[in-house]
Amino acid sequence: MEELWLLIKYLFLGIFQGFTEPIPISSSGHLVIVQELMDLHLEGLSFEVLVNFGSLVAVLIIYRDDLIRLVRNGVGYIISKDTRQKEDFDFIIYLIIGTIPAGVLGILLGDAIESLSSVQTVGITLIITGIALWLIRNLRGRKGDGQLTWKDAVIVGLGQAVALIPGISRSGATIVAAMFLGMKQETALRFSFLLFIPVSLGTMLLSIEDVIANADSGNMWFAYALAFAGSVVASYFSLKWFMNIMASGNLKYFAFYCFIVGGLVVLFL
Repeated sequence: MEELWLLIKYLFLGIFQGFTEPIPISSSGHLVIVQELMDLHLEGLSFEVLVNFGSLVAVLIIYRDDLIRLVRNGVGYIISKDTRQKEDFDFIIYLIIGTIPAGVLGILLGDAIESLSSVQTVGITLIITGIALWLIRNLRGRKGDGQLTWKDAVIVGLGQAVALIPGISRSGATIVAAMFLGMKQETALRFSFLLFIPVSLGTMLLSIEDVIANADSGNMWFAYALAFAGSVVASYFSLKWFMNIMASGNLKYFAFYCFIVGGLVVLFL
């Protein structure tokens, strides 16, 4: 019975992380809160890396057509220099540029960032996330995919780097930065989630030994597999839902949510 309850906890954590990853309320922060409430303390970041990889799989499925087009046109431009393909080639370059800040800070400050994973820190940073979402709630940009610059990529990349702090939403930080820069909602969304791909993939590759070691210790393979599957499914439906929310311009509700949860955490946990 105890083993069954443990499996249920891990499945719930996977589903919960998967649902909160695409939407701007910080999956890492909520994982800290839920572990506290469930009295389930996971050592290190290997579990979080695994369920984040589940979210990556969902992003790859949803944006598969964009990815195929970008790769085809990006390679095509290198070979033929066809100007019709330059926009997609530039978009790839901007994604690479935008990945650098989070990659560098993650490697240099990984241990320091992990030490910030306290419930009180998450409460405060959720409130900060809510403030940022409130500030951009009514913005409607005009900048499309073909109008981005390397400066835009750097600024959105810095937003992603800030989101390494638990409680600062990655999707929220990147979308807030993108919309402040005047990007259209669909461009901000696309750039944000395609930017998630190299960071998540790189983090998984760097942490794969720890993930395997933690799954192997205590024979946790089935629990980890359940959490991973739950994350994939929940992330898929959550991202589809968030796309509709963005289209309807209702980001303010996520700001309210962050204010309420962040305030409750600061006051009571």
